[in-house]
Amino acid sequence: MMPTKSAQVHQLSSYPETNSPLKMEVGIEDCLHIEFEYNRSKYHLNDVIVGKIYFILVRIKIKHMELSILKRETTGSGANTYNENEQIGRYEIMDGAPVRGESIPIRLFLSAYDLSPTMKDVNKKFSVRYYLNLVLVDEDDRRYFKQQEITVWRKSPNSLVSPKRGVAAFGKDD
Repeated sequence: MMPTKSAQVHQLSSYPETNSPLKMEVGIEDCLHIEFEYNRSKYHLNDVIVGKIYFILVRIKIKHMELSILKRETTGSGANTYNENEQIGRYEIMDGAPVRGESIPIRLFLSAYDLSPTMKDVNKKFSVRYYLNLVLVDEDDRRYFKQQEITVWRKSPNSLVSPKRGVAAFGKDD
């Protein structure tokens, strides 16, 4: 009888060379103008998304605002492309009508979710992408939203990296 051994395979990444903040202004002419910013555009799997939403012009009655993380998997190519969207998490970050000049802080912990790294066009047949989706709902239940793509990467865990060579080390199963 042969003993069974387990192994894990991780796609390790290094810290992104450029990781600029995400800033965007959105609005409806003469009704609503908001500016939102997130501290970075690339996050490791256990990171924290920190940001703020500024209300510059508010002339519609907003009931609440929510922030969600969306995962979009794409498989196949051409006419055989299949997209699957999944809402990973959703948070109501504001309840009630905001006033001009108000600022809403955002702090979203990614470690609470079972995320995988972003993968873009693997062999031109597979990709996994993540989006932050900001949704405002007015008193008539109309939804206004803006999506912003983020990159999620896997940081090398200390337990898997050999200090001398920087390669994955496997232990013996007991």
